[in-house]
Amino acid sequence: MARRIRPAGATADDALVLDAIERAAQEGFTREPPKTLKARVNFLVRPFKSTRAVAEEIGVSRRSVERYRSGERRHPPRDIADRIDAAVRAHWQPGVRARRRRQATTATGIVVAARARFGYTAPVGTTDHGRVRRITLHLPADYARRLFDAGRGVGPLAPDEVVAEGIQELCFKDSGRRAGGLEVEFTDIDCIDFSC
Repeated sequence: MARRIRPAGATADDALVLDAIERAAQEGFTREPPKTLKARVNFLVRPFKSTRAVAEEIGVSRRSVERYRSGERRHPPRDIADRIDAAVRAHWQPGVRARRRRQATTATGIVVAARARFGYTAPVGTTDHGRVRRITLHLPADYARRLFDAGRGVGPLAPDEVVAEGIQELCFKDSGRRAGGLEVEFTDIDCIDFSC
């Protein structure tokens, strides 16, 4: 299993959106991931198939992984413990993640809650300079599918651009019923969260 790869040229806003998508996937866990270091490392050996692959993933030697696995070493440095935790969460309950993603992209959609800089340009050239605003909006299944695809690097838009387009169409343009030529800017994301 490979690490999650951010698309080439990804911005800081893209990174925040991708991290929020990952957190949303973890909200659906039906069981908690393993708690002890030994159990976590033993779990990682299953999807990675070898201690060498686990060592490469978390950035330690193969011997260190074997010590963690046997319980000989119980307290890794904080940064290594954080990498182990992130790797476990990234590979925990893939079936639950897939089911929630499938449900969001075919039926329920996804809710986005963000605090970012919003502004717009009207067709006659006037601009409402952006200001920081908080918004919570339900994006339909089509936008959820495009958001997940953008997170994998598929499609013409970056993840933050998909969110911006969804906010533009559903909130500012009211699904095409008003403000036909309005272009919304969605930048400087302070915080963002999704729920499926």
